[in-house]
Amino acid sequence: MSKRITWKSVTTEAKLLLIGIPLFLWTIIPVYHLFLFAISPRDSATSGRLWPTHPTLQNFAIVFEEKHFYLNHFWLQLGNSVLIAVAVAAITLFVATTAAFAISRLKLRGGRTVMNLALFTYFIPAAFLAVPMYKTMSNYGLLNNQWSLILAMVTIASPYCIWVLKQASDKLPYELDEAARIDGASPLQLLRLVYLPLMVPSLVAVGTYALLLAWNEYLYAFLLLSNDRSITLAVALGNFLSADDSPWELLMATGFIYALPPAAIYYAFKRYMVGGLTAGAVKS
Repeated sequence: MSKRITWKSVTTEAKLLLIGIPLFLWTIIPVYHLFLFAISPRDSATSGRLWPTHPTLQNFAIVFEEKHFYLNHFWLQLGNSVLIAVAVAAITLFVATTAAFAISRLKLRGGRTVMNLALFTYFIPAAFLAVPMYKTMSNYGLLNNQWSLILAMVTIASPYCIWVLKQASDKLPYELDEAARIDGASPLQLLRLVYLPLMVPSLVAVGTYALLLAWNEYLYAFLLLSNDRSITLAVALGNFLSADDSPWELLMATGFIYALPPAAIYYAFKRYMVGGLTAGAVKS
């Protein structure tokens, strides 16, 4: 029996490797080429070599020191990306947490209908809503204002985050709420002292999701922001492609730098992402 079990475990591992290795290579090869371009001199960036003959970090120095006209506002645009992403995460967390609490724990009348209607918006691709969103922001005088992008991304992220938090909230025992109410807790105290501490994994998960969604957004940022001093770095990267002779090595170096913060955030909170986003998927 032990030999049979051992053989089964070996074959299972072999199958996982046969699937995992190609997937890993498929994922890592673009990242490797990104780094390869970033450390290549300009004259050999497109040579096709697996490793540059004379690797250099000069491209990163040019980016950090803003020594190219496409990089005149690199640090400012990176700061814009950070500010917008953090603001979207914070506002989305507030909206989603209070909405999920009201729907799941306070049993707000019509709450489930509101949540389902919000989720229904995902039947329409976000790209199709870009022009109506542009018109709406224009009517309110918010074009080329970072609040326009923040509000747009909160609108896109909130329905899913509300649903995730509501599903996770449904798993919490209602006896805790009843005990808190018997002790005289108000709904606000119930939220602060009972609900929030128990929902930390899910809150971290949806906050990270909203932050990464805003960090990687290009279409809405391109439409709603146009001033070089207010755009995000994602939009600024697109400007590299406007020239016939684009500095690919600088584009890749900037892109590599831009990819590091979300990668670090994801791996820092990976266990919360997996546990929090699947909370409520399986009911006991």
